[in-house]
Amino acid sequence: KRIGVDKKTAIALLKITRDKPFPYIRYSNKEAQVGDWAIAVGNPFGLGGTVTVGVVSARGRDIGQGNYDDFLQIDAPINKGNSGGPTFNLEGKVIGVNTAIFSRTGGSVGIGFAIPAKQVMSIVADLRINGGVTRGWLGVAIQKVTPDIADSLDLDKVGGVLVADVTQGSPADKAGLRAGDVILQVNESDVKNPRDLARKIARIKPNTKARLLILRDNRKTDLSVRIGRLKGSAQASTDTAGDDGKSLAGLGMTLQRAGDGEDGVEVVAVESGGKADEKGIRAGNLILSINGEKVSSLDDVDRQIEKARKAGKKAILLMVRANKTNRFVALGLDPR
Repeated sequence: KRIGVDKKTAIALLKITRDKPFPYIRYSNKEAQVGDWAIAVGNPFGLGGTVTVGVVSARGRDIGQGNYDDFLQIDAPINKGNSGGPTFNLEGKVIGVNTAIFSRTGGSVGIGFAIPAKQVMSIVADLRINGGVTRGWLGVAIQKVTPDIADSLDLDKVGGVLVADVTQGSPADKAGLRAGDVILQVNESDVKNPRDLARKIARIKPNTKARLLILRDNRKTDLSVRIGRLKGSAQASTDTAGDDGKSLAGLGMTLQRAGDGEDGVEVVAVESGGKADEKGIRAGNLILSINGEKVSSLDDVDRQIEKARKAGKKAILLMVRANKTNRFVALGLDPR
């Protein structure tokens, strides 16, 4: 009988009944450390039960499978068919569940990944009690703080995550979080990147309060937010009168005033291979603000660029809207 499935980690809980007790294995109550022995068991290529041996090469690996990647990397050879099998320590206790390999050929090259036992235990407990996994939800669109973005925001160092948009009515919205804020910490734990924030929020039980340390207008501020519950398996013609199109050669794009009912200025052309093109800006996108100041005309754009130059900034930070989604883009300024 299937009790529950967590599609985000591909873990399922099944119930099997029989008259006699089943043999079983235990999870390790110690977190695996780099250099620990790792013994992987599986059924590679359908050949039957197979044991391979290696060590834990790294912890906390992010391999781009989802927002909650937090894998053990092991060099014990694992291949297709090993997924779902356990990885043991020398005490015979489970330290992880095999899930993926990194390979250009489809075979083992000594880079395999396992979900840590601590994470598996938490997921299985949720599946047993609730039939699904409950994760915390903040309600923000976020992006990485790049060196260009850090410079445009006058950050001392690259770190935290930049809030690009806030979902209306979300926990973030109710707590007063705004687009342009930089989230530096969650419950006094530093936020390294967007995936790190997603993992930290997901681990917080819904309806409990969390403390965020944010940077807003070059000032650090504490916000208290009541975390929500992540849903799911658990986002005309142009009037140019008096404002003709303007080419920003140094930035590689041409702008004009947005049409009636639209905010900001519109990108009408992008130079192939230019700065705007390299950052994914496309014709039809709207630029809503520059360095946190709203722009609604080409004069506004000129003023903000000149202001940034006088302040000695090496880049400007644009809020760009495309397909009803906002994101921040940092574009470097050419020296005069």
